[in-house]
Amino acid sequence: MENTTREQLEIEQLLEDYKSKVFFAGAKNKIIKRAESLINNTKPNPERLFVMEGIWAFNVAFEAGLEMRDFIFCPECVYSLEALELARKAMATADKIHVISQRVAERISERDKPDGLIAICKKQEHDLSAIKTKDAVIVVLDGVEIPGNIGTILRSCDGADIDAVFIVNRRARLTHPKLIKGSMGAVFFKPVIEFETVAACKSWLAEHGFTIYLADTRAEKTYRDYDYNGNVALVAGSERYGITKEWYEDSPELLSIPMLGRCDSLNVAIASTMILYEIRLKKMEGEV
Repeated sequence: MENTTREQLEIEQLLEDYKSKVFFAGAKNKIIKRAESLINNTKPNPERLFVMEGIWAFNVAFEAGLEMRDFIFCPECVYSLEALELARKAMATADKIHVISQRVAERISERDKPDGLIAICKKQEHDLSAIKTKDAVIVVLDGVEIPGNIGTILRSCDGADIDAVFIVNRRARLTHPKLIKGSMGAVFFKPVIEFETVAACKSWLAEHGFTIYLADTRAEKTYRDYDYNGNVALVAGSERYGITKEWYEDSPELLSIPMLGRCDSLNVAIASTMILYEIRLKKMEGEV
């Protein structure tokens, strides 16, 4: 869709206002190559960068206060005043503005209809000292491998008002595009803390009085058989290998989800969602 006269005039004014940091970028430009590698998750990413694209994603980025390193802008693809307003905010925020053609936008975009807004952002860090430690609920993901599963669990954590997500034995990048998409933005609002070892995570939980529950298909008690009083930590394991043996030391509580058909277990994201909502509902009942 072509720009209206009003949109075209506003775009021209925007580019004039920020001309000191506007650069024109072709398909072989290093910033475009970086965006493609981040989208495809093909290269090391020590800076924890990721790509946000489109009106919804930009609204999330601004709401979460994400650091916007580079703004990639396609004037030909802008088709709404809302996109223009977001472009204005991005130009004021980003270190550099890279203007691209519609052809380049369509090459790197993951959308059927690009709206001209792409940004390379940096994922924020979370501090353990800010984690709630009174009547708190935390989910610990031990070796979960599939980014989409982690994203779905983060989305469920947002829905069930879970206080934090801890990661041990990490197998997927927290900046993986499928994780970010699956979380529907929750990865930017829920504290996500990565521990180097299971021992370090267990030590922190013990220090703050958490009761540890392991989601285990062999457990005799079901997820509905507990009251979940006090601080609660639910551990969910790898899709292939389950929970690390180290978690079974010190007599944690075990829980299962009854399987009434042929299958012997649920997807880790579905199982975690069911249990986390049960925990939250039990805590809400206790407040009445």
